[in-house]
Amino acid sequence: MAFCLGVTKLYAQKEFDRMSWSKVALRMPAEWYASDQAAAIAETVMAYQTEIGGWPKNIGFHRLKWKEGDKITDAGSTFDNDATTTEMRFLAKMYESRKDEKYKDAFMKAFNYILKAQYANGGWPQFYPPRTDNGVMYSDCITFNDNAYVNVMELLKDIFNDAPCFKALSLNDEVKAKARQAFDRGVQCILDMQIRVNGERTVWCAQHHQETLAPAKARSYELESFSGGESVGVVFLLMSLPNPSEDVVAAVKGAVKWFEGHKIEGIKVERFKNEDGDPDARVVPSAGSVIWARFYDLDTEKPFFCDRDGIKKNTLQEIGRERRGGYGWYTTAPAQLLEAYPEWAEKNGVAL
Repeated sequence: MAFCLGVTKLYAQKEFDRMSWSKVALRMPAEWYASDQAAAIAETVMAYQTEIGGWPKNIGFHRLKWKEGDKITDAGSTFDNDATTTEMRFLAKMYESRKDEKYKDAFMKAFNYILKAQYANGGWPQFYPPRTDNGVMYSDCITFNDNAYVNVMELLKDIFNDAPCFKALSLNDEVKAKARQAFDRGVQCILDMQIRVNGERTVWCAQHHQETLAPAKARSYELESFSGGESVGVVFLLMSLPNPSEDVVAAVKGAVKWFEGHKIEGIKVERFKNEDGDPDARVVPSAGSVIWARFYDLDTEKPFFCDRDGIKKNTLQEIGRERRGGYGWYTTAPAQLLEAYPEWAEKNGVAL
């Protein structure tokens, strides 16, 4: 049961167990980050920071009780599933509340990790150093999946803009300049990776080859494609740039045109549990609904779906229950982008 100490609410473990790590790291009441409870979690976070500076993914640090001598995971440092950027933002909150230099030191170690991980062409891999074990052969690809790339870019932008979330760190001009340089190279890499068809700009794949920048395969059912999902975050990032260059404007316009041309009307996805209690999904008619597929074939530009055998199918019902119910094959995210586009275009003098 939760209890209070002064004005700061503290939390019982059973309450933490119901929370996501991102909520605890980023969205607790401001005064909580000054508590000893938060400090104890921060010790666990810093204990799990790898030697190179990043963090492994999918660890609920608020549910762990680390003590000296515990084995730390050897899963490797990554930007996947919000890893590393979430821990950095948490440490910034801790420093703002407690002004302990160890939090800033850990933050800066992670910042330097981001700089080390960036390729010469401006992109970031999913893991750095890349992993080749456990079938993660795509870990060195430049990765938009799960907003890995965009999360890094947003963090760098907050650093060089001296955003409120990092203001207490009092980062010096050299750090801000390095963040800006890395960000600008990241923007250029985004522009270089945009898929073109007959000279026309379209969208991006969920991951691109780290050298050729061509669309790349990830897991067996995540084939090279036009991405109807991950591309949305990329476009929103480009739209956030002040005084966008002609190349940025062209990239946004091309992507918006592609999304307009590839929307699917009149259907929605219905999730349910089958007679055995297993998750499943089906496509059903829905008047007025607009949706996009997660993957579109690079040749036909039509949606496709896959089981773990990597064989493309034309409809969701053609793949097995496990992948059908256990993966997000459709998205409505582009609708938000199309809604925001006219205001962006007007603000930047772009003809619709």
